[in-house]
Amino acid sequence: MRFGITILPQQPWAAARRTWARAEELGFDHAWTYDHLSWRTLADEPWGATIPTLTAAATVTSRIRLGTFVSSPNFRHPVTLAKDVATVDDIAGGRFILGVGSGGTGFDAFVLGQPDLTARERHARFVEFVEQLDGLLRFEQDGPISFAGDWFMARAARMVGMPAQPPRIPFVIAANGPKGLDLVTRFGQGWVSTGRDGVTGEEWWQSVATLAGRLDDATERAGRDAASIDRYLSIDSGGTYSLSSISAFEDVVARAEALGFTDVIAHWPRESGLYAGGESVLEEVATRLPGLR
Repeated sequence: MRFGITILPQQPWAAARRTWARAEELGFDHAWTYDHLSWRTLADEPWGATIPTLTAAATVTSRIRLGTFVSSPNFRHPVTLAKDVATVDDIAGGRFILGVGSGGTGFDAFVLGQPDLTARERHARFVEFVEQLDGLLRFEQDGPISFAGDWFMARAARMVGMPAQPPRIPFVIAANGPKGLDLVTRFGQGWVSTGRDGVTGEEWWQSVATLAGRLDDATERAGRDAASIDRYLSIDSGGTYSLSSISAFEDVVARAEALGFTDVIAHWPRESGLYAGGESVLEEVATRLPGLR
């Protein structure tokens, strides 16, 4: 089992730099931040930009992997996102993980004046988004890169150079439905799940088990070894906060491992509201990570 921590981009960098550095010191394997322009109940609070935050985090760490949780085509274009993350990966010395998802229907989906899309349209856009990112980040084409799809276009785009992680940055793809999971089997080095929205407790855990089984089915359909896809679970998505206590954390880790997950992701404690908790629990959990691996 590997352990990740999500650090929301809400602190001024003078304070945030200590948090990112501390995540590495505590022994976490990967650290993430949300790739949103704002987010749900925190929309009226300070919220920094994703790529500058991860770039800065790369300069104050040396081992921990860094990632977006998750980037989407709601406000991202494959060319600009590929160029951004390839540059961060270079700065980080090949430690970047690109989390990608189809994009929900919240703030990011309308803040720039975007039209409403159906679920079918969001999926079609997502497939094209991932396909183009895959090609751009592999840097297999010598010279300018052009494409014209149904959702995205590029005319003689330039990338940053050879990948810091050949053949490209690993993708961790968020998906729940059969078509999305088929996309995981085509392009994903990992799959990330938050379980089913709108349910909590045992019902949420049952949804997680169901989704994990769907991924097994997708890998079988694709003829891909299921073990070749890392499985990430956001363990704060089922109505409880994993770092509310030591026992709560150990319980969710054990349950995730029993369902075949290779990685779990918690959230750095906030002072109040969502993910409220004390750093003393985080510090104690960190001492137990070696025994939980």
